[in-house]
Amino acid sequence: MRPERFHAEDIARFLKQHKIATLAQLKKALGSEVDSTVFRKLAELSHHTSYSHRGRFYTLKELARFDALGLWSFRSVWFSNHGTLLSTVEALVGMSDGGYFASELEPVLHVEVKVPLLKLVRDRRIVRHKLVGRYLYVSGETDRARQQVAARRIREAEPARVGYGASLKVVPDELKAAIVLFFSLLDEKQRRLYAGLEALKAGHGGDREIADLLGLNPGTVAKGRVELLSRDVEVDRVRRTGAGRKEVEKKRRKSSPRSRKS
Repeated sequence: MRPERFHAEDIARFLKQHKIATLAQLKKALGSEVDSTVFRKLAELSHHTSYSHRGRFYTLKELARFDALGLWSFRSVWFSNHGTLLSTVEALVGMSDGGYFASELEPVLHVEVKVPLLKLVRDRRIVRHKLVGRYLYVSGETDRARQQVAARRIREAEPARVGYGASLKVVPDELKAAIVLFFSLLDEKQRRLYAGLEALKAGHGGDREIADLLGLNPGTVAKGRVELLSRDVEVDRVRRTGAGRKEVEKKRRKSSPRSRKS
């Protein structure tokens, strides 16, 4: 029987020294130019494949120090206790209290997540809900998804978190009514500028949200927003014509004895 030329211990020794390695580096450490030989020896070891860098890096399970989310990185290469990027996205979305927007998940995983999110939705492993003009990704389990959406609505409605102008679809009805009432007291120009200000507070999709709330054309809201940002606002007289203190001469004529009835 031919003695074994390649040993998994050589790979383990290299990884313990360098923490992570590519396939090319492992082939060199093993002394083989055949990919399948390295994969066969890796299978004898408890190892992880990176979910970042297109899965090009490997490490031993005993070397990884995963955080509360099951993530670990070394030299900007990311590994997950959940496995692949697809499985990791599914796990993080499912365990989150209020789901994730894509813009929130990317800083957590340090990779783009739009493609895996869409694939998971197509495969019905997670679900997405339109919320505050964006898609919120939640668990594929109906009851869990309902809890996550409810929790997110409460979170987005907190004034201390987003300001009273943001997330108008979920702010209290009393606040909506107050905004509409105040809006009705303004003249045409002030309404446009006020709507633009609220759109700025609302953020992404704000023009449409404010337009729907106040019964305006989104273009009008956008115009007010642009005017504010460019500071292209002409300051008019605040008082109405005829308001303010009376002219001295008019006061004198009014108080003149000739004007009084005898």
